[in-house]
Amino acid sequence: MSDIRHSLLRRDALSAAKEVLYHLDIYFSSQLQSAPLPMVDKGPAELLEEFLFQVPKERGAPPKRLNSLQELQLLEIMCNYFQEQTKDSVRQIIFSSLFSPQGNKADDSRMALLGKLVSMAVAVCRVPVLECAAFWLQRTPAVYCVRLARALVDDYCNLVPGSIQTLKQIFSASPRFCCQFITAVTALYDLSSDDLIPPSDLLELIVSWIFEDPRLILITFLNTPIAANLPIGFLELTPLTGLIRWCVKAPLAYKRKKKASLSNGHPPGKIAKESASGEDRDCHQLYSKLHLSVLQVLMMLQGHLTEKNLYGRLGLVPFDHVVPLVEEINRLSDELNPLNASKEIELALDRLAQALQVAMASGALLCTRDDLRTVCSRLPHNNLLQLVISGPVQQPTHGALPPGFYPHIHTPPLGYPAHAAHPALPAHPALPAHPVQTFIPGMTFPYRPIR
Repeated sequence: MSDIRHSLLRRDALSAAKEVLYHLDIYFSSQLQSAPLPMVDKGPAELLEEFLFQVPKERGAPPKRLNSLQELQLLEIMCNYFQEQTKDSVRQIIFSSLFSPQGNKADDSRMALLGKLVSMAVAVCRVPVLECAAFWLQRTPAVYCVRLARALVDDYCNLVPGSIQTLKQIFSASPRFCCQFITAVTALYDLSSDDLIPPSDLLELIVSWIFEDPRLILITFLNTPIAANLPIGFLELTPLTGLIRWCVKAPLAYKRKKKASLSNGHPPGKIAKESASGEDRDCHQLYSKLHLSVLQVLMMLQGHLTEKNLYGRLGLVPFDHVVPLVEEINRLSDELNPLNASKEIELALDRLAQALQVAMASGALLCTRDDLRTVCSRLPHNNLLQLVISGPVQQPTHGALPPGFYPHIHTPPLGYPAHAAHPALPAHPALPAHPVQTFIPGMTFPYRPIR
């Protein structure tokens, strides 16, 4: 690698970057013939950092800088390389070696260039780059995935008004990337503060994708070899948990945002108030559509989990994530005066109850009713939630029931005593026997339809 480095030092920045990609292509193509998952050696990694991310090798040397035009040309070189490389395995290992965080000073340059590369790939619809980015999101710690999601949201939702339509069009080009992007976005915008409520354009985009085909949420899960124990600190297999959080917390989060705007001492004018009210109304309708789609996806899961032999072994809605969600709902309910936010609290708890019930019935949520009772005990009273956490009566006289089947009989909600049994009613006196009508074959029956 030292000979290659000396030859690269004599080149300008762009031709050196292009030459590095060429040598890496040859190196990893030969490595893949002997090992399915080759390791990135120190030499190639150092070449990448020095000639693509402009991190000087000599300690104390000033960092190199590309001007805007050179940076754009570098992005074009990289886009063209991934577009022209026909072997998917080579593309994936090159992309991973370029952008996998190493925990060093090159990571900031690495993430900045990755955000610009994926943004360009969205703009010019470079599907190979988007597919590589989807796998990168799946295999990289969530803190870095959130940074990429924020860069794309800034570019397509905040920087240029109306550019969200460009992002919307990649739905048919790379559904896998769309699925991973939704997962990263729901991790970024958790509605814990007013700044972390998803922008309305982004919300509309995601709802339109999912409402058009709810199976989009499951693409990564359905196309990935899965172990029962998932790694900690990475994005989840599906965005289900994040989307449930959005739907459940949205009524309370928007109410909190409205309350904060009224209490800052500067009440909005009539026109601004009407505009904000109309925008909130549109967002609430979007969350309702999203909630319906999420429930539909949860109902599909039982069959998919059974096919993968993961039913009862893998919780796609982890109970460990339900606990903080319930705590956040409880905190928001206390923060908002229940007298002024009763409708919002009721809606949030209704959605929570529906999601919990369907997730448990489909095998996506692995917990007992006792676990739910303990977690939900401090929430405000809600009839539907009480029915869910009370659970169905399991009748021992029935034979083995299929997974997820519950008899439609429920125990009384918590806090309400069971009714005492009624006394037996007296027997009725025997009625006189009616004469038996003799059947006469061949006799016509006068029938006239009711009009």
